[in-house]
Amino acid sequence: MTIAVDAMSGDYGVRVCVPAALAMARENPALTFILVGDASVLEPMVPADLSGQVRIQHSSEIVSMDEKPVDALRKKKDSSMRVAIDLVKKGDADACVSAGNTGALMATAKFVLKTLPGIDRPAIMSAVPSIGGHTHMLDLGANSECSAEQLFQFGVMGSVVAADFHGMESPRIGLLNIGSEELKGNETVREAHALLKASSLNYVGFVEGNDIFRGTVDVVVTDGFTGNISLKTMEGAAQMISYSMREEFTRGWLRKLQALAALPALRAMRARMDPRRYNGASLLGLNGIVVKSHGSADELAFQNALRTAVVEVEKDVPQQIRRTLQED
Repeated sequence: MTIAVDAMSGDYGVRVCVPAALAMARENPALTFILVGDASVLEPMVPADLSGQVRIQHSSEIVSMDEKPVDALRKKKDSSMRVAIDLVKKGDADACVSAGNTGALMATAKFVLKTLPGIDRPAIMSAVPSIGGHTHMLDLGANSECSAEQLFQFGVMGSVVAADFHGMESPRIGLLNIGSEELKGNETVREAHALLKASSLNYVGFVEGNDIFRGTVDVVVTDGFTGNISLKTMEGAAQMISYSMREEFTRGWLRKLQALAALPALRAMRARMDPRRYNGASLLGLNGIVVKSHGSADELAFQNALRTAVVEVEKDVPQQIRRTLQED
């Protein structure tokens, strides 16, 4: 299995991407990595004992985090991002992982790889923590407006990935709405509800925002506008809770003693909620595998994005999505 790594993109570039890939190579000798970027920077970073597993593909350009997607697509054809995706297109790599500009990555991947038959638009999917484990959610920002048919397609793709990652035979699918009643929501959501209900998917109906964390469904389907706002709201809420706990546990010597006693539980909770564990968003619906890492990911988080790509290659996610769509 070969993974192409866009080594130059993201907030930290080679300082995170390269060590993460090297660590994964040592962990799994069956993996091969292609580090894409400036060869003069990358070559000295690869130790001799890993030269058989890690090779360099030179590229002369970098897509900045604030670059317009259309500019990245038209003007930077030799960027580390574009070359990494091209390697997937050519069959030289089985998947691409990038921490770069999300809009540019989505636009470039869609242009180079094209979408699967039956998929109108790719979607971004990731896992979020919930009671008893975690919930997969899509779309998280690729498509601000969606038709009922596209929401149905997201349900199909989400079901495939949830089944692959967790060995579920029939993941529970929920459609995000302002209420669980049949008459709630706009016309598009109600039409999507009817399509999902008539399919072979394990569709449980409408879910509300609080169901994302309850563990009552395995996949939550929504449009990218709502999904992205939901995701950012979750991140903000987690930061507020963390700040409030630190503030309260440092309010006087008695509180500090209580914090010391609660330290094991606090550490366990922090590990459970650690966003690095959930790093690695899948760009689903493409004729190839592309995984988006958070731009500010550290080495551990980027390794988890690489692991996401490995699982998708092992399970051949694009082909499974294609088959499921044909069945429905």
